[in-house]
Amino acid sequence: MKKYVYLFNEGNSGMKELLGGKGANLAEMTNIGLPVPFGFTISTEACNAYYESGKTLPNEVMDQVLESLNNLQQKTGKTFGDPSNPLLVSVRSGSVFSMPGMMDTILNLGMNDETVEGIAELTQNARFAYDSYRRFIQMFSDVVLDVDVYYFEQLLEETREQKGYSSDPEMTAEDWKEVIEGYKGIVKKHTRKSFPQDPKEQLFLAIDAVFNSWNNQRAIVYRRLNKIPDHLGTAVNIQSMVFGNMGNDSGTGVAFTRDPSTGEKTLYGEYLINAQGEDVVAGIRTPQHISTLKNEMQEVFSQFSETCDRLEQHYRDMQDIEFTVERGKLFILQTRTGKRTAQAAIRIAVEMVTEGIIDKKEALLRVDPDQLNQLLHRRIDDKYERKQLAKGLPASPGAATGQVVFDADEAEVLGSEGKKVILVRPETTPDDIHGIIAAQAVVTTRGGMTSHAAVVARGMGKACICGCESLKIDLRSKQFSVGDTLVKHGDIITIDGASGEIMLGEIPMIEPELSAEFKQLLAWADEERDLGVRANADNPEDSKKAFEFGAGGIGLCRTEHMFMDAKRIPIVQAMILAENYEERITALDQLLPMQQEDFEGIFEAMQDLPVTIRLLDPPLHEFLPDKEELLVEVTKLQITDPQSSQLKEKEQLLKKVRQLDEFNPMLGHRGCRLGMIHPEIYAMQAKAIFYAAAQMLKKGLQIKPEIMIPLVGHVNELRDMRKLVIEAGRQVKEETGVEVAYTVGTMIEIPRAALTADQIAGEADFFSFGTNDLTQTTFGFSRDDAEGKFLQTYIEDKILPENPFAVLDQEGVGLLVEMGVKLGRQTKPELKTGICGEHGGEKDSIDFCYRTGLDYVSCSPYRVPLARLAAAQATIRHGKRNREESIISVM
Repeated sequence: MKKYVYLFNEGNSGMKELLGGKGANLAEMTNIGLPVPFGFTISTEACNAYYESGKTLPNEVMDQVLESLNNLQQKTGKTFGDPSNPLLVSVRSGSVFSMPGMMDTILNLGMNDETVEGIAELTQNARFAYDSYRRFIQMFSDVVLDVDVYYFEQLLEETREQKGYSSDPEMTAEDWKEVIEGYKGIVKKHTRKSFPQDPKEQLFLAIDAVFNSWNNQRAIVYRRLNKIPDHLGTAVNIQSMVFGNMGNDSGTGVAFTRDPSTGEKTLYGEYLINAQGEDVVAGIRTPQHISTLKNEMQEVFSQFSETCDRLEQHYRDMQDIEFTVERGKLFILQTRTGKRTAQAAIRIAVEMVTEGIIDKKEALLRVDPDQLNQLLHRRIDDKYERKQLAKGLPASPGAATGQVVFDADEAEVLGSEGKKVILVRPETTPDDIHGIIAAQAVVTTRGGMTSHAAVVARGMGKACICGCESLKIDLRSKQFSVGDTLVKHGDIITIDGASGEIMLGEIPMIEPELSAEFKQLLAWADEERDLGVRANADNPEDSKKAFEFGAGGIGLCRTEHMFMDAKRIPIVQAMILAENYEERITALDQLLPMQQEDFEGIFEAMQDLPVTIRLLDPPLHEFLPDKEELLVEVTKLQITDPQSSQLKEKEQLLKKVRQLDEFNPMLGHRGCRLGMIHPEIYAMQAKAIFYAAAQMLKKGLQIKPEIMIPLVGHVNELRDMRKLVIEAGRQVKEETGVEVAYTVGTMIEIPRAALTADQIAGEADFFSFGTNDLTQTTFGFSRDDAEGKFLQTYIEDKILPENPFAVLDQEGVGLLVEMGVKLGRQTKPELKTGICGEHGGEKDSIDFCYRTGLDYVSCSPYRVPLARLAAAQATIRHGKRNREESIISVM
């Protein structure tokens, strides 16, 4: 018979795929002798069998559960459902990858009308027993019976108010008995059945519910966001209960072995005296910082500190630990690799190398390149006065400004419209995940730094403030107040997640700086990587930023962006609207010095590093007014001022716009096709490059521009454009007396170019794969239309695994890239190849580029650090390449 259920002492940390992360770690901690309550794990294979059986638990799984339950009874000396000595268990999900708050948990399972009396008698603490029972009814009803928790919370709040209490610990045993009867009535009303009293029925219903929770909406959204495969399933962990709510010598908490926000090597976490674990993460009560536990329970704190050190050394990483103290005795309920901010991830990785826990390569692999984007966001400018409105717990660093909203659904709607919102709630639950994703930041009035809002926001790199109790929220009126100050729905606030401060209005922010640890990690990445990293930059400012972030050159300078300046647009339009060659040359002569100035600024910013400049790519009509808007203006003038000279100008402009109008501009008169029909445009740009390079050479910089011809589909196009560039270079040399070394290459963005790369390589010194357009032309997708109309549905329905414009389609587009590199180097072995589409800053695409043999990737300046790290990780994973690289190494 296939084994589906494992006792904790039968597993280990290497069995994550089977036991889930939580189950594997519980097994590992049991084996190394930590105080872990007894239990067993139902495997992820059982979850898949459950779904294969039509959401029915197979008999062999049920039999093994009962067998393991019997073993648990023997180890604890307690019996399931025995009023005189009842065994109570927790039922928790545990997927392969940590999904905090995304699936469901049930505590105190096994309680009923009889066992609650037995527990009261055994503990001599009736209040504790009935408090535990009401918690179980509420949790079980919510998770298993699908009764909205709102009804239970409403009844509990009404009861507290009636009795004049401000918090749960004030409730007596008799009070809890009243609440329990009320809870049972709620269950009966909404399910038309009595609350189940048989513990074994409770157990199997709970197991079903945890398996079902693998496919609840919030878990699906979380998996999609974090790219966790759907087929993995979740394990279920059944563990004997220990109780943190048995009095003031008991408690529960969550702690990290290092600060997950900053990475500082200090215990970070929270606990509550006389509480169960859900109280800490649910945000119902604001907990105490873990450091104060030594004042309450010095011996327990010392034991816990030693356990944290032991676990970190054992797992060789920062740990997130759940613990309970029952009558002065410490129990470890869970450990897992702790989620952390990018700042903390880098610091922890670097310091663990210094401490001798891991080596440099492991440190590089520890940091997710995608996380680095968090460090490149803005922070509040300290030069501006902060008028603090309120202050809460600094749960996740970063700063944000936005409109106040109080509802996750509204946050999602407004966020999809491009509006910046800050979600303000009493506390968040896993059902709010879509609103947190859409918001710029999250503020809660309850909960601590390990609450749901804090953990999820930190994982996403969003600013978050928790436990801001001075905010009094009125959800019905959609407003909150702080003293006499009223903040309404839609008002603008600014928050600082690093300090916990909330301010009214918008405050200016400044660009981030790289920490010493960040620079150290990237220096290690540069030592390791075999792949060059350049930046896409179109002006001196972006070039300086790229240089600052460690780019090894410019991989794509889009010259058309230089034409969009308000001062230049009239000259560009004059060039387009020219009636003859002479008029066009007059306009081009005006543009040339402007382009030259731009190129000089870029060359100077990049020092001696290579700069690849793409000649004009988009169709000319993009520089003219919108046809529909122009038509409206002409129509109005025809009615209001039919004799005006302005009307004649507008009519002439409309005529030209209509002439240039194309049915499919992406595949129309653009790229090298413009240069073929209007060679004077490309000649002007080439001369501007050479003039700029000559000036830089005179200043002592060793400039070697790389001139890129876009949209080549046939070798003859490149041959003609190469001749044009060579002639421009010859003319500039004659004029200036300066000889500029340069190369001419092309952007491979048409499938035919990749298929005939052996021919094209005969005229090219380098290939740069423009994967944005190559993806469009390979799929036959118009990106703007696809992303706006059907692409998201394709991804949700698993027609496509990823958005191919975000993550390179390796099976189709990638095959063309591989073919282009292979064919090109057959003709010209020294051919330099790179990628300059947006995929150049995406970690999986970078890994593909390394395996394919490209020399470099190019991405936006702010993604350069990410690309440097991802390139190092690719080298570590796949080993150093044998081919002699023609790349520029950096820093």
